[in-house]
Amino acid sequence: PGMLIVGVDEAGRGPLAGPVVASAVALCKPRPAGLDDSKKLSAAKRSALDAAVRKRCAWAVAEIGPEEIDRLNIFGATMLAMTLAVARLAEAMGRAPDMVLIDGNLTPAGRCRGWRWTARAIVGGDGKEPAIGAASIVAKEWRDRMMVAAAAQHPHFGWDRNKGYGTREHLHALREHGPCALHRRSFAPVGQLEMPLEKIA
Repeated sequence: PGMLIVGVDEAGRGPLAGPVVASAVALCKPRPAGLDDSKKLSAAKRSALDAAVRKRCAWAVAEIGPEEIDRLNIFGATMLAMTLAVARLAEAMGRAPDMVLIDGNLTPAGRCRGWRWTARAIVGGDGKEPAIGAASIVAKEWRDRMMVAAAAQHPHFGWDRNKGYGTREHLHALREHGPCALHRRSFAPVGQLEMPLEKIA
């Protein structure tokens, strides 16, 4: 077997609610056509590529929920999610990747205890490296499905539309209803709404 190259990206670093999700992908040959940064693709194209990657390529996903995000901070949670995703992919494939390509300017190397692979950070990598593009698509689609499912339990926040980002609709509902268990309390717009206990009593 040749070099095993794995692409990694995350979705959900910025939202006020829900998990941060990282995906690791080792592309198959021939790779699915049209891979790009998930943000540049139409919803229909992204969904079709997500299905193609998950059917034909090797992939893994890791989710870190709001409590862990609040405990570690979002940066630490993102690094942990990436580390877990690569570990799961390596375990599923029965071999360690030779190189992990990560979107952005930092890798978990030296920043997350479990990280033990050669890594390279590539700014704008989700548009330059097909394996990172594939990971960005899988991570975003995975997280979007989770937020749509969560919206059924917490309908007033509009998560099926805003995916947990701080849109006007979401912030308005936060002020009206207060945060729920899926909100990240360490994020300023949520933390500022925490009621002092004497007001609740």
